Amino acid sequence: MDAAFAFRCRAVRCAPVRCAAVRYSAVRSNALLAAVQRLAVCGVGVVLSACTVGPDFHRPDAVAVSSYTTAPLAASTVASADPGGAAQHFVPAQTPGDGWWRAFGSPLLDTLVQQALDDSPTLAEARAKLEQAQQDYRAQAGGTQWPSVDANLSTTREKVDPQALGFGELAQGRSFAPFTLYSAQVTVSYTLDLFGANRRALEAVAAQVDYQQYELEAARLTVAGNVVTAAIRRASLARQIALTEALLAIQTEQLDIAGRRYQAGGIAEVDLLSQRTLVEQTRASLPPLRTQLAQTDHQLAIYLGRAPAELATTHDLASLDLDTLVLPTDLPLTLPSTLAQQRPDIRASEALLHQASANVGVATANMYPRITLSGSAATERLNVADLLTGFNVWSFGAGLTQPLFHGGELLARKRSSEAAWQAALAVYKQTVLQGLQQVADALRALDQDALALQALDAAQRSAQRAAGIAGERYAAGGISQLTLLDTQRQALQTGLDRTKAAAQRYADTAALYQALGARP
Repeated sequence: MDAAFAFRCRAVRCAPVRCAAVRYSAVRSNALLAAVQRLAVCGVGVVLSACTVGPDFHRPDAVAVSSYTTAPLAASTVASADPGGAAQHFVPAQTPGDGWWRAFGSPLLDTLVQQALDDSPTLAEARAKLEQAQQDYRAQAGGTQWPSVDANLSTTREKVDPQALGFGELAQGRSFAPFTLYSAQVTVSYTLDLFGANRRALEAVAAQVDYQQYELEAARLTVAGNVVTAAIRRASLARQIALTEALLAIQTEQLDIAGRRYQAGGIAEVDLLSQRTLVEQTRASLPPLRTQLAQTDHQLAIYLGRAPAELATTHDLASLDLDTLVLPTDLPLTLPSTLAQQRPDIRASEALLHQASANVGVATANMYPRITLSGSAATERLNVADLLTGFNVWSFGAGLTQPLFHGGELLARKRSSEAAWQAALAVYKQTVLQGLQQVADALRALDQDALALQALDAAQRSAQRAAGIAGERYAAGGISQLTLLDTQRQALQTGLDRTKAAAQRYADTAALYQALGARP
């Protein structure tokens, strides 16, 4: 028996949404495979004319504020003459730019950041998750946008008992031997997406792809920022250790002088003990600094995708010095309303909000009818060689499923998805607010860093001049060696404080680039 099907599809309007209906009729023809093709074409046509229930996603409104801080922000910071003390200007810009770490003018820093972007395990994980999400999307699209077509080959050994089938009189006196039945079958099935359940599900998976893409961008920004911050911290710690060792040497020399004066009866024991306390306090501050330096190197190695022991053999980190870094003077500053379009973590939160919105549509569509079309064409023969002579078995079916009673499950799932959307919206708003806060914090920090550095520069110049004058007076015999060493100690202590302030200014500059969502 050979047959085929001709289908006619039409769209009808039903309140409150535009829905699609399909009717079909079967007529005989000479091509069974054409029926399968028409089944697929009709299913796609019905889907194109079907409706999609649930909310359509719209990006939340941009923030209404026009500035990041409560008080007006000066266009430039104060300046000082020493390295790292230049004035920084906040320049209005559409985007914070790319490759922002190059503004620090350090080839070694550029190399470290690039290696981290190439070899960081964190970024490898993020790239793999993006690939996973993309493949999930392709799987979802292939499984819902197109009919499923399967081929099946089978063979069975059978023996028929006519009496068991109700043909006992015909079988009297006859014997039916066992036989082998060979079968080849092609089946096609497709669920009409009348109310958009599949489309909303595909939309949700696409939003997951967007989320992983923005997560990768956020991870790249974080890795670059971590490397820059670690490099600045490393340079600061190395300078602090050098200055502290010099300070310890001066204090030790002062202690020797105090000891001789005590032996001569020139000072009281309490003065000697006080000087010894200062020496030991300074000595005690060195091990924590060296520990922090080692830990910073170890963490930097992990950022680069290397074992801690490998870092010293691949990079000369000793060449990282605060004086070799260039303080970026022109800092791009975008409007708060555009921050959500540039920060990858905000875009990632928006993608999750989009996914939650699509899931509401899926839960809503599951409450509506579902039509499934299926068809098959098969050949069943007693000899394998006859399988290719033509199809002798076919079938076509259409099923309608209308949820009637599920104990409140479907309605509860719809309400659950709506609550999840509300939660995702709250997370999105919180992420935007945190982004605004981080930019505001960085701007205020840079303003105050410049003021602190200006004051410390003035203090350092005064201390260095005092040390110079003391040296001249000591050479002329006007002051004691102890007084000379004390002025030198004050100059070193001021230099130590300035080193910390300069490093903080560099780090806060990097934090501003990160807060603005500058691209790696």
